[in-house]
Amino acid sequence: MATVVDLPIVPTPLPSGWAPPASSGKSVSSLVERRLLPAGQAYLAHVRRAVHNLSFEEHDKHAEEERKRLEALNGTGAGSEDDLGVGDEEEPEDLLQLDPKEWKKQDHYAVLGLSHLRYKATDDQIKIAHRKKVLKHHPDKKAGVAGDSNDDAFFKCIQKAFEVLTNPERRRQFDSVDPFYDIFETDVPSATQVQKAKNPDKFFFDAFGPVFEREARFSRKQPVPLLGVYEDSKDTVEGFYDFWYNFDSWRSFEYLDKEVNEGSDNRDDKRYTEKKNKAERARRKKEDTARLRGIVDTALAVDPRIKRIRQEEKDAREAKKKNKGQVNGQSAKQKAEEEKRKAEEELKRKEEEEKVARAEAKKAKAAAANAAKKARRQQRAAETDGPAA
Repeated sequence: MATVVDLPIVPTPLPSGWAPPASSGKSVSSLVERRLLPAGQAYLAHVRRAVHNLSFEEHDKHAEEERKRLEALNGTGAGSEDDLGVGDEEEPEDLLQLDPKEWKKQDHYAVLGLSHLRYKATDDQIKIAHRKKVLKHHPDKKAGVAGDSNDDAFFKCIQKAFEVLTNPERRRQFDSVDPFYDIFETDVPSATQVQKAKNPDKFFFDAFGPVFEREARFSRKQPVPLLGVYEDSKDTVEGFYDFWYNFDSWRSFEYLDKEVNEGSDNRDDKRYTEKKNKAERARRKKEDTARLRGIVDTALAVDPRIKRIRQEEKDAREAKKKNKGQVNGQSAKQKAEEEKRKAEEELKRKEEEEKVARAEAKKAKAAAANAAKKARRQQRAAETDGPAA
């Protein structure tokens, strides 16, 4: 239990020669009312405590956790190397027993603890991983350790891995033949697997999507169109296959070149080895191009979007043909009706003309009869007047 203690406080007496300062005689400025706005870190901390109902201890704990989270996110702070999460992978015994003379056979990413990143690892991540490995496996740290006969072999492997991965050209050569992806290059779904799947459409995108994503890393042209979704338009699908059928790959196979016999100065040996390496690189490049073309051919053959697009085009053609037949039928009917109307009008016109002609003939006949009748009357009148005279 706390104990309260009262301490007497006696103020220090003023000096004997002290006197109050003289008045300056200047007037004091009038008071001005100003509006003050709360701001600053202290006020913000007060607001957070009040809103979240936190004590000072709880608030400090949350602030520390947030600080660590931001350092991990931005890669800053004293422990920034650890925060990037590189160089801490487990080291199996077979990895630690690597022979530095066989450095071309080693997995440089695994040596530096970057197996989970591989070609996606940044330069900073490679440097941090290398520093961690050096601090852990430096020969000076292992000097005198009992039972450690391979004290510097793995360290040399670390240095070689760092040398390869920090050289852009050599890293690209290694990425071209990364042994981690060898099994994936042969594990490509076949057309039969897609067709026999329970849900072929879903299986197609789930199986071929990662395949094209892995192959996209070798493209000179960026960005690379990926597989997409079932609802893609015809133009999108055609653009995808056009890109992959004309794929421009930077992949090379110099990393697998055979070295000239150590200590040999014979120029003929060097020329012969280079010739063989060049022929072997060309062969591997041709095989890789054919392999990729085979993947694209298989994907095109079983792509459900192609089937959907063809069915849509077929339906559109049939609908157009049906509409065209309806239009032609309507035109024929209208034409027949028009011809019938014209025939009726022509018949009616002829009947009118015949009627007029009959009326004219009747009128002419009546006029001729009247003229004959008049002529006969005149003749009889003439005959009557003659005997009387």
